[in-house]
Amino acid sequence: MGGTAPGGLAGRSALVTGAGSGIGRATAARLRAEGARVYTVDLQGAVDRHADVTAPGINAEIVAEAAARHGGLDILVPCAGISAFHSLEGHDDGYFDQVIAVNLIAVFRIIRDAVPYLRQSRNGRIVAIGSTMARFGDAGLAAYGASKHAVLGLTRSVACELGPFGITANCVQPGAIETPMTEPAFTAMPEFKAYFEKKAPLGRLGQPEDVADVIALLCTDAARFMTGQGFFVDGGAMTRQ
Repeated sequence: MGGTAPGGLAGRSALVTGAGSGIGRATAARLRAEGARVYTVDLQGAVDRHADVTAPGINAEIVAEAAARHGGLDILVPCAGISAFHSLEGHDDGYFDQVIAVNLIAVFRIIRDAVPYLRQSRNGRIVAIGSTMARFGDAGLAAYGASKHAVLGLTRSVACELGPFGITANCVQPGAIETPMTEPAFTAMPEFKAYFEKKAPLGRLGQPEDVADVIALLCTDAARFMTGQGFFVDGGAMTRQ
């Protein structure tokens, strides 16, 4: 097991959204392996609560339930997200709004609603899920790229505001990761998959566990003086032109 030593999060309570699959599921498993008590949320899958994170008032409910289940809240990882390729021409307003609602607005809301609980923790940690698209761009990813740029900006502002309470806020920025969300694109465009495998100096696509390990590290005492940062988890792909 990479990252932190087993048991590094013993006694801490965590909330992970988007935990039914992909990075969210791997993160929940990783935090549990470190000893954390984890409350999981997703639209589907084997989770504690099935919920749409864009629904009005739902994030306050989720946070309250997580805190009540485990006697407080120390760690928040909002992993719920969506992505698909859409060209600018004919780009549907509804799709753009949906991406922003899931990837940005819901993240803002659950962070806001978690603050009263995190302020009571001595180990408050927020780890948002960004993307390498927060620094770069790509064709067909206008909505996704805009949302992930915004998540990084949100994370930095949150870090500044909550730092005086001992709460850290960071953002992992995954590159090409094999998840249920990316699988349709990789299947439909094998050349796209091959491109990112070749682009990464490590010579492969990332796995959800690669990202989960970094998230877990950012939740531990080892990262207690790291906040307001975006961390690439892309196998070095973005170091190459």
